[in-house]
Amino acid sequence: MPLQKLQLRPGVNREGTTLANEGGWFECNKIRFRSGYPQKLGGWQPLTSNTYQGVARSLWNWVTLRGYNLLGVGTNLKYYVENGGTYNDITPIRDVNVLTNPFTTTSGSTTVTVTDMGHGAIVGDFVTFSGASAVGGLTLNGEFQIVTATTNTYTITSSVAASSSATGGGTVTATYQINVGVPTYGFLTGWGAGLWGGFVSGTTQTTLSLALSAANTTITVASTTGFSNATGTVLIDQELATYTGNTATTFTGATRGANGTVATSHTLGTTVYNAGTFTGWGQSAAYGIPQQLRLWSEANYGDYLIINPRGGALYMWVPAYSGAGNLLFSTPATLLSSTSSGIYQTDASCPTICNMVMVSDSSRFVIGFGVNDYGETTQDPMLIRWSDQENYQVWTPAITNQAGSYRLSSGSTIVTAQQTRQEILVFTDAAVFSMQYLGPPYVWGFNILSDNISIASPNAVATANNITYWMGTDKFYAYTGRVETLPCSLRQYVYDDINLDQAYQFFAGTNEGYSEIWWYYCSANSTVIDRYVIYNYLDQVWYYGTLGRTAWLDSPLRTYPMGATYSYTIVYHENGNDDVEVNGTVNPISAYIQSSDFDIGDGHNFGFVWRMIPDITFDGSSTATPNKPEVTFTVRPRQNPGAAYGTADTPTVQSAQSYNNTKYYTVQEFTQIVYTRLRGRQMAFKVSSDQLGCMWQLGVPRIDVRSDGRR
Repeated sequence: MPLQKLQLRPGVNREGTTLANEGGWFECNKIRFRSGYPQKLGGWQPLTSNTYQGVARSLWNWVTLRGYNLLGVGTNLKYYVENGGTYNDITPIRDVNVLTNPFTTTSGSTTVTVTDMGHGAIVGDFVTFSGASAVGGLTLNGEFQIVTATTNTYTITSSVAASSSATGGGTVTATYQINVGVPTYGFLTGWGAGLWGGFVSGTTQTTLSLALSAANTTITVASTTGFSNATGTVLIDQELATYTGNTATTFTGATRGANGTVATSHTLGTTVYNAGTFTGWGQSAAYGIPQQLRLWSEANYGDYLIINPRGGALYMWVPAYSGAGNLLFSTPATLLSSTSSGIYQTDASCPTICNMVMVSDSSRFVIGFGVNDYGETTQDPMLIRWSDQENYQVWTPAITNQAGSYRLSSGSTIVTAQQTRQEILVFTDAAVFSMQYLGPPYVWGFNILSDNISIASPNAVATANNITYWMGTDKFYAYTGRVETLPCSLRQYVYDDINLDQAYQFFAGTNEGYSEIWWYYCSANSTVIDRYVIYNYLDQVWYYGTLGRTAWLDSPLRTYPMGATYSYTIVYHENGNDDVEVNGTVNPISAYIQSSDFDIGDGHNFGFVWRMIPDITFDGSSTATPNKPEVTFTVRPRQNPGAAYGTADTPTVQSAQSYNNTKYYTVQEFTQIVYTRLRGRQMAFKVSSDQLGCMWQLGVPRIDVRSDGRR
């Protein structure tokens, strides 16, 4: 039989069975399509060896007028500005109190109780003490994270144990950062909400000081103060765990997934609740609801950085410089409503509650979405307000300015907004609106573009090539001048295995160098991001894989796209060929792509594959000498669609192998031919790699396949 080209349709299709998609690709991980042919993804390397605290949900890049290339990083705990590889803390300050003898120590313990009447802090908050004198052998100046909290007291952990039990500290200034958020989405409220089968009561809290896998039986926390000393139950996200003992910082002998919950992994900093009191289903209970996921939005007003924690106030960070012209980070972001510059003072009507902030590109308005109205303290989730043009300090409408407001009509809350070339798209939970600058007297005009649409999260939208793409709760959309459903060959695959309870973690990003839109999301059994799906808008094809990222930014101001990891660092993507960890460890990236099943003569006869001629390039590989870059070609036969693929042969002596079993073949740059000697009614072809420094792109391999009877 003559050789036949194995030329498959670009993109991956999971909308039907593997046989129904004959002539295409069916499975993949960490590959992309370039000019119609599959290629391994590029690698990633840390931006810096330094790390930040918390799970990053936002990245923002800008260059100051003095040439500093800065990166804003918003986490559930803090807000940073990265400069030269250092993460500088500019988290806004919530309150400053002067206390007298606030510290109580216990001999031999690192736990310190702080008394501050009505402090307003929650577990996980950060407080900085200054001016403190020694108490119990400790001098407690510096930043601390709050471990437990009541209305008028809280506890912190000292780096060393107290030498005596005492109360004191003198006159102490306590500076509180804004309340922290949580790294995953919280619980619903209302009758029957929470864990099926009952409610957990109690207010004692701590946080994980080590990440927790689903198999761990020891739970390491900041402090076990306030929890049962013998046996007890804790709540972590939506999982209950029982324990049989504890130390000052651990719960031991843990049984995971108690009371019908599911054992899952949890990230560092996740809140741990005392679940000693459990109220059964159908009984009334007062249930403490965790905070919603912490998300940030930001925008530049010239050099100034405006930031907004979703559901919080508007803040501004103004770069300051030393006499030598060095950028300083000693001053945190401050309330926008309290800023002053020159003859201007921000007026009293500046929003104090906001879900998202934006600065319009050409018209230069500061715009708040989901804000409180003039003279009101209650948030209106459908209200949009904007400052005067070219003046972020004027918010009260007057005949002499263009400040104003507008309330959208369709939906119950504004989810997000996205700037495009000539308009701003505003997404509610039910519709999408066009917001366009008109000038005085109306200033901004609003038109509904489509209703009965959905959007998964505030960050699930991205714009590329003047087209806006977003992920809904059941399909993908595009705005090209009109709202359209985006055809997706992976729609069923994605939405059949997705955790929409954690939808606010989902996010989108562009990779302009490869004409891609990436969406990261949680699979059905995960409470953290572990999947991605990619749309290549140039080739109009889809592909997918597994990867944990928490935020993404494709910035023209930096060489590579940036992703935030669960290792609390930023990595440059498309940089090298491998997975480089923050500690310098280099790991190969495991990548593969597998075809749908193919047959000959509609499967009437078995096919016998005698040989295969590879066509693959390893351009861009950096495999160390003397090794050569290589991939594995796999041919997997089976008799019928319902049958399993043939078991794998040990690749030793060819003649000893079964003709009906899966075969593996190592292929290098100058491999001319592989003799397969394999038979099946239908077969699948796979290319995979797991080698340091390897980069490859598949071309058009050829196979020699002939009819081989019916049985």
